[in-house]
Amino acid sequence: MTTKGQQETEWQLADHGEILSSEKNAFTVDVEEWFQVGAFETTFSRSDWVTLESRVELQTRALLYLLSELSIQGTFFCLGWVAERYPLLLADIAKAGHEIACHGVDHRRLFTLTEEEFRTDVRQAKRTLELASGKKVVGYRAPSFSLTQEVWWAYKVLSEEGFTYSSSLYPVKTDHYGMQSAPRNPFYPLGDNGLLEIPMTVCDVPFLRVPASGGGYFRLLPYGVSHYLLKQGVKQADVPGIFYMHPWEMDTDQPYVKEAPWLSKFRHYNGQAKLPQKLARIAHDFKWGRVKDIYRPLFSVQGEHK
Repeated sequence: MTTKGQQETEWQLADHGEILSSEKNAFTVDVEEWFQVGAFETTFSRSDWVTLESRVELQTRALLYLLSELSIQGTFFCLGWVAERYPLLLADIAKAGHEIACHGVDHRRLFTLTEEEFRTDVRQAKRTLELASGKKVVGYRAPSFSLTQEVWWAYKVLSEEGFTYSSSLYPVKTDHYGMQSAPRNPFYPLGDNGLLEIPMTVCDVPFLRVPASGGGYFRLLPYGVSHYLLKQGVKQADVPGIFYMHPWEMDTDQPYVKEAPWLSKFRHYNGQAKLPQKLARIAHDFKWGRVKDIYRPLFSVQGEHK
């Protein structure tokens, strides 16, 4: 078992004091189709995707409008799969002032890929996103936060393929994702002056560590609880928070998959109608910005100019 002292020696933590002056937290969006989520991976096969109703453009444009109304600019981690089919959508996300970042090609979890398959995946996705948006892509997020110690080689690939940062680790253990032993502060997985990992925000409560970065928890929990967890998580880690969501999370007209497992349906569909109102509240209670702007002081000179 790794002790706290051993973790501090092992992890090359960033000097996050350089970003404490930032009053903003990072607002992030994972752009993918409603049927590409982990909740339905046992219900639909990839061959089913072409037969299902595409709603990602409608959902993302609705979110872009809402974020414009709320004066929020954030980072959109987009699938290459989406960019290939809707290049004008990617261009419009960028035109609205949001950062374009990479979420892989088609939402394959990293432990299902070899190192070379992963390299092909991120290289293809990065190229597709940059062609569609006209912007350089420097950020990456692993599908379903699947970057763990078992696939640590992914960081070397990301660095070699021109990425400056990753936001792929959730330092908490759930039934779907997480790496409990990971730091909650930004760190350099390849050593000093390398690619930066920006973990998702968590909150320590008595006897338990819980996710505090939005997602399904933000839809399912009362707003007061989410507000407390995010505020306390930021205070405990002493770094800006990371919030994330998906465009499908506020689409009440998306197809209902009755054959999916009960827990999957509960997680996927509950709280969608109230999400716009919750986003309006979180826009009022916190300040938000793009990952690359908030964390730029921690990017290495090498990584920033690749």
